[in-house]
Parts: sequence; structure tokens; C-alpha cells
Amino acid sequence: MAGAQDHDANLNADTAARYAAALLGNLRVSSVAAISTPHPALLAQRCGLADLVGFPHRAPTICPLPLAAAAEGALAALAVLAPGAFSGWSGAGLLTERARLAGLSRNGAVSPGGACRLLQAADGSVAVNLARPEDWALVPAWLETPAADFDAVSAAVAVRPVAELVERAGWLGLAVAADAWNPAPRPWCRIHAGAPWRGTPAPHARPPRVLDLSSLWAGPLCTRLLRRCGADVVKVESLQRPDGARRGNAAFYAQLNAGKRCVALDLATDAGRARLAALIEAADIVIESTRPRALRQLGIVAEDCVRHRPGLTWISLTGYGRDGDNAQRIAYGDDAAVAAGLSRLQFEATGEHLIVGDAIGDPLGGLHAALAAWASWRDGGGRLVGLALRDVVHHVIAFDLPTQCATLHTRARQWAAVIAAADAPAVKSDTGMNGVEAREALQRVSSLGADTLAVLADWGIAC
Repeated sequence: MAGAQDHDANLNADTAARYAAALLGNLRVSSVAAISTPHPALLAQRCGLADLVGFPHRAPTICPLPLAAAAEGALAALAVLAPGAFSGWSGAGLLTERARLAGLSRNGAVSPGGACRLLQAADGSVAVNLARPEDWALVPAWLETPAADFDAVSAAVAVRPVAELVERAGWLGLAVAADAWNPAPRPWCRIHAGAPWRGTPAPHARPPRVLDLSSLWAGPLCTRLLRRCGADVVKVESLQRPDGARRGNAAFYAQLNAGKRCVALDLATDAGRARLAALIEAADIVIESTRPRALRQLGIVAEDCVRHRPGLTWISLTGYGRDGDNAQRIAYGDDAAVAAGLSRLQFEATGEHLIVGDAIGDPLGGLHAALAAWASWRDGGGRLVGLALRDVVHHVIAFDLPTQCATLHTRARQWAAVIAAADAPAVKSDTGMNGVEAREALQRVSSLGADTLAVLADWGIAC
């Protein structure tokens, strides 16, 4: 193995460009992203990511992994396929967008949003993400003991093995992940059905119709980026269960969803399910972020849709993948990143147990999903592509990772020196909206179902 200094000289020079090239190569696209970016440590500082790692009331802790550079590279790769769409945008800035808008800050082993925590188990540690109120109702069944707060959860977790905690959480639909690093390669996307990547553009008579069946962050970010590429994006929600992000930070929801038309369907009825099927039939790209069984219960089988609808691109965003037992596991951005090994590598580098960033699996997942979706539509589609948040983060942190994790400690010191030498304050990177545009976005977010009749008519679907 080359020395740490030689290894990092390669990493520092052109990380984002090389990451973009690697992604495009995976998609069999021969074009090159001509970008020049600062040192990965400076990118992390300038977008605000560096400020989201560490303990409160102390200086930030260096994360010596090229998260911000990979985000820049992913957006640069997408820009190669959609020239001019992202002028002035920062992929790294997308990693910290929610934290900036919601005023979140680093919180040690607790996520900036507060729902996810690293807890010590009997033989290791786990990330426990209780993001929904209903999750707490399942905790007694998970731990086989009453637990109404994180102090009680922590005490119960401490005497149980990691494997048992993760397995039982999976049965109940709780987001719990082992805090561990596995160096085995994980591709950032997988073709589950349909055509292999072609790489060359196919003729298209019009921009694609994108059906956004996703919610929260990763999927809506993906379709936000596709809209920037020129797609007609329609957001579909269930009347019974609208996107939970509507109840969150209004400015962030607006950033993700402004300009999308909104359809609401009663999926408890045959008519509502029939309209959903018709919308899928009329779409060119479908983006969804549910476990496979959820759509199958509505009579929607992604593999069949791709088989029967020529040219359809179906993007499936999951926590751990579509296959086997992992298909039933759920994940959010914070715990998915822990499952990928991010917190474990951070510990190897600094000796501190930390959540790194704000739900970082979500923006990284959304960026990579947009690239896969646009590349697939561009080359003619006809495939089901799966992206697991865990695997996307794993792919990012494995990029240029030293073969010996101990080398990360040296890299952390080197990156700290780079930041100190630059002596530059953090810069809030532009992600395509200034303050005025953000306020206007709030006015351009459709209310639940506001565009249902118009979209059905526009897409030729009987009302």
C-alpha cells in the first residue's frame, strides 16, 4: 500500500471529478465531467458539512471521508447528461440544505434532527432511529420491556447483542442498524429487471413525465433535480397518508417540491388504485421509496410494469435493497449511513462515536437516484433500477478509502491542517435558490391534490 501522504495526494487533487467519472463509467457513459473543486476538507467546510460533525460546545471534528466531494461529483455527472441545468449549483451544498433551513447543529452521537442515536449494546453499538411517533409504541415489543424515553431504551439496549437488536427491529419495522464497517464492495445501483445500461442517447420527442411516488427527502430531492433537467414532475400522494414532510420545515419542503404538480388519490378504493395504475402507464420515469410489498399490496408490481411498458424507467429507493430479508427493513438517512460504516470509520479516524452530518444518506441517495433516472431515460429506459441508501453511502465512503483504516487517523490530521492553513470561514453554498427564490418557492408548492384533475386530463386519464 502507498503511504498515507501519497494516497491522499491523489485524493486531494481531483476527487470530485474522478468520482463523477466513476459514476458515468458505471452507466457506460463515455463523457467526462470537466470540474475543478477545492480540497475535500475545504469543500466540507464551505458547504457547512464539517460543522455538523462533533460534539456541541466544542470545535467540529474532522471527518476524513470525501462526502462533500462525492456529492459534487454526483451532481457534475448529472450535469454532463443535462447540460446547463445546474449552473451555479453545489452538490455539496445539498448535503446541508435541511440543517441550514431548520437551524440544526452537531450533537455528538445524536443526529442533528434528534431522532437517531448511537447506543452501546452488549457487543458493539447500534443506531436507533425513532423518527415517527408510532415507532415508540413498538419499542416495548422490540426490547421486551417498557421503555418510554431514550434513557430507558439505552439501558435495555446495553444488555442485548447487536444481531438480536437488528433482527427484532426488522421484524417490527423499526430503523435500527449495526454500527460496523464491511469493506466488501457494494454497487451504488443495481438493475433488477430489464435492459443493461446502453450509455448512448436515444431519440425522445418530449421531456419525460416523472411520477414521484416518494416522500420525505431522498426521493423528492431526486425529482427536484429531474425537474431541473427539464422533466414534467407529478407528485402523487395518498389521501390517507400524505407525505409526512408536509408537517416538517416548510421552507425545506418548498425547496424539494416547488413547481411539482400534486395529485392525491384515495388508494383505499378501486378507482384510486386504477388511477394510480393509469398514471404509471403514462409515465416515463417512476420514482418510489417504499418497501416492495407496499406497492404489491396495491396491485402494482414494478417488474411487471417495466416488462409491459416499453421505455419505462423505474427507480426504487430503499434502505437496504429490494431482495431477500433486506427488502422488509426500513432506514432513514442517519441510520442508513451508520449501517454503511460511516460512524465506524469516523471512530477509527478520531476515536469518537459520532453521527456524521444530517441524515446524509438521504441527499446522497437523492443525488445518485437522479443520475440513474436521467441516464436511464436518456438511453431509452426499459429497466428497474434499485438504489439502497446504505449502499450509496458505502460506495461514497469506500471511494479512495485506504486499505488500512488506521490511516484515516493520519488523514484526519492532514485535513485539519488544510483547513487551518486556508483559514477560511464556512460558506453557505448555493443550491439553486437564494433567499428571494426560497420565499417564492413557498408560494409555488401545491397543496395536497391541488392538481389532480388537471394532471389526469393532461396525461389522458379518465377522471
